[in-house]
Amino acid sequence: MTPVVDTGPAAAAVPAARTRGAGGAAGRALVRAPGPRLAEGIVTHADRRPVDVALAARQHEAYVAALRSAGWRVRAVAPADDQPDAVFIEDALVVCGDVAVIGRSGEERRRGERAGAERAARELGLRIERIEAPGTLDGGDVLQAGDTVYVGRGTRTNEEGICQLARFVGGRRLVPVDFGGCLHLKSAMTALPDGGLIGVPELVDTSVLPCLRVPREPAGAHVVVLGPDHVLMAASAPRTAARLAADGWRVTSVDIGEFEALDGCVTCLSVLVP
Repeated sequence: MTPVVDTGPAAAAVPAARTRGAGGAAGRALVRAPGPRLAEGIVTHADRRPVDVALAARQHEAYVAALRSAGWRVRAVAPADDQPDAVFIEDALVVCGDVAVIGRSGEERRRGERAGAERAARELGLRIERIEAPGTLDGGDVLQAGDTVYVGRGTRTNEEGICQLARFVGGRRLVPVDFGGCLHLKSAMTALPDGGLIGVPELVDTSVLPCLRVPREPAGAHVVVLGPDHVLMAASAPRTAARLAADGWRVTSVDIGEFEALDGCVTCLSVLVP
């Protein structure tokens, strides 16, 4: 069975070797500002509530400021104002080394988001590859953790999409992961800078995982690696943030409540290119 580690005091006994992660002054971050139709975004798991577009814009600005403060050079992807979910730029592409794999969402209404993301990737000098029909793949289902790439198999990413992605991961081990009860794999689990996984065990098939650290809140499963010992988290996970900080990680928290209302999390709002 997969070891499941609580984030309580006993977790301090778990090794947390600080290996060098993504980030630093050389890193680039792709973001796309929320558009005027944001409130029309697709909601599949959260209870729909009104979204304050002006507040969302301010929250996005604070998110971008956090990336810049951590040393990332932010590149704004061209707006896609006719696409309500385009702010969730992570789903449009996956960056593996010098390759940008343009996804093909299982949700047809989101496929119009890809063109601007592809242009931005080209401007960064990345080689472009694509997921082709009948394959489907959302970037939110792809979790890169060291030498392993975990790919969620669900409504947005299918087996064919996973097989196509395997050609572009640079020889790393690719592990399909079944999950449920959330939109994407990275809604259920992400990785800390040392490659250790943190997530909600009830949402993922833990039998294919080496170990899973359990957050204090569901939103605590979502971290963006900003540097070798630095993570970005949502303000909705204060207890998990405090536990990680106590274990020696540097934690930056941002309020993304308007995006969480649309099934979003901190990983969805950027694509980091080391």
